[in-house]
Amino acid sequence: MDVITPQEKEQLKERLNALIANRPVISERIAEARALGDLKENAEYHAARELQGMEEAEIKRLEERIAKAHVVDESKTAEGVVFLGSTVKLIEEDEDEDEFELYRLVGEASGTDTGDVVEVTATSPMGEALMKARVGETVRVNAPRGVKRFKILEII
Repeated sequence: MDVITPQEKEQLKERLNALIANRPVISERIAEARALGDLKENAEYHAARELQGMEEAEIKRLEERIAKAHVVDESKTAEGVVFLGSTVKLIEEDEDEDEFELYRLVGEASGTDTGDVVEVTATSPMGEALMKARVGETVRVNAPRGVKRFKILEII
């Protein structure tokens, strides 16, 4: 089951609406390219058709994902427990507390890297370790280069 935050659902809907709104633009590109003549060697026509196919596939994927996704009610999560949508202040074991990092647990990475907060998906090793952990606990993360331990300082 795909679990997402209300903000992630809104982002998915915005992306879907943008793709749907772009349909007439692509259809117009195809029509203009078709008017240029021979379709066998018409690169613009083939590029426009390929783009149309990719965007239609993405529209279908987004519609299915929105329909099947379970949206988390953030008001019903337990106080002091890491859950989807939580931003967590962590330090690696044996590090100074001023060397903390911020991680946000998300259903799907948005791709918008602010540099301040690292997004981790709930299905990643870090996400699985953080899910349902509490402030003060040390979580064990099976990273590709070995096991790392992080202490949860705060849930923001």
